[in-house]
Amino acid sequence: MSELNVPVASFSPLYEQIKAMILASLQASEWLPGAAIPSEMELAARYAVSQGTVRKAIDELAAQNLLVRRQGKGTFVATHQEDDWQYRFLRLAPDSGAKFHLTNQFLVCANTKASPYIANLLKLKAGDAVIHIDRVQSFAGKPIVFEEIWLPGARFKGLDLEALNVWHGPVYAFYESQFATHMVRAEEKIKAVAADEVLAGHLHLPVGAPLLSVERVAFTYGNKPVEIRHARYDTSEQHYENKLN
Repeated sequence: MSELNVPVASFSPLYEQIKAMILASLQASEWLPGAAIPSEMELAARYAVSQGTVRKAIDELAAQNLLVRRQGKGTFVATHQEDDWQYRFLRLAPDSGAKFHLTNQFLVCANTKASPYIANLLKLKAGDAVIHIDRVQSFAGKPIVFEEIWLPGARFKGLDLEALNVWHGPVYAFYESQFATHMVRAEEKIKAVAADEVLAGHLHLPVGAPLLSVERVAFTYGNKPVEIRHARYDTSEQHYENKLN
């Protein structure tokens, strides 16, 4: 007698379903970065589940840095506007241990067409509209980072060089406030390179100086890639720091 091929039912725990519903509200901008979300009691009533189920869902979203709990105040949507989060994706740190504050100089902000490589990373079609940005970042008056950035043209329509240069905070906070785009995670590829004439000029280094090349793809809610960033770091007085769990 042959065995019956009975399909196995697939399901997700209730707290995972609530987590997905909260995430959907974040994606829909129901609660904006920096804003408080409803209390656990209110969410429990909204979704007709226990407070414990809501708490577990929020705990996971907080562990993923999408929400932030504040003792006695509630739970808030994570934002790059806050001091502790401004450089959350930046792993460059001074060897001296000094407090790190970078100043920006945006050189280029131009509308262009996506190359096949950039289009693939941004999940676009080759030739689709993208915005290309060049930026130099300095620490203590010395340029240490040169970046090329690509953004989807449709999402960041109207972005120009003047708007970037009058903004004095982190660029991810700018994306939040002006384009309702919150970066929630990033992937990076790192390798050593030598400075060519262009990089040497931007970073005030001799041609051939060693640099750290970091290519980052940043994602917003729903695992959507919305920024490509190719940075070259002068690590003569800085290092790349990562904490592994």
